[in-house]
Amino acid sequence: MPALSNRQSALKPQDLYVLLALLSRGSGSHNYQGLADQTGMAVSAVHASLKRAVAARLVSLQERRPVVLKAPLREFLIHGAKYAFAPVWGPLARGVPTGYAAAPLNTRIAPSGDPPPVWPYAKGTVRGLSLAPLYPAVPGAALRDEKLHALLSLFDAVRAGQAREREAALQLIEPYFE
Repeated sequence: MPALSNRQSALKPQDLYVLLALLSRGSGSHNYQGLADQTGMAVSAVHASLKRAVAARLVSLQERRPVVLKAPLREFLIHGAKYAFAPVWGPLARGVPTGYAAAPLNTRIAPSGDPPPVWPYAKGTVRGLSLAPLYPAVPGAALRDEKLHALLSLFDAVRAGQAREREAALQLIEPYFE
């Protein structure tokens, strides 16, 4: 019997970033160039991300356009992504607020005396504890797109926040999956 090769495809952090960008756009027609513009990634990188997401059964292609499979993505986001893409903390830095420090969670969670979580970014306006984003282009894309910023920040609260922050973030993520 011939040996099977072990060509397992694994999701990368940028794949979840592209999926969240796709989810933030809502229903309708999505194309690779539009996703590339939204995320600040190359079209080829978006294509590769979506190819891995299709293999993971988180996206389907309908008429060659990506469509989020909401139930599997919701399950992965809530139960698996925080383990697959564990938070990486760094030193104090200037950056873009994320987690409980960004909208919409900042209206539900009162700030503490601790430095807020931020994605390090030279054009950021907040000084806080740096949290590595899923992909280097995240802070710039978040400043350009309010809905994408909200989803990415809510995911950061799920993967890196305290219990209260995680629960509030999960409640705020739910409408994206309806």
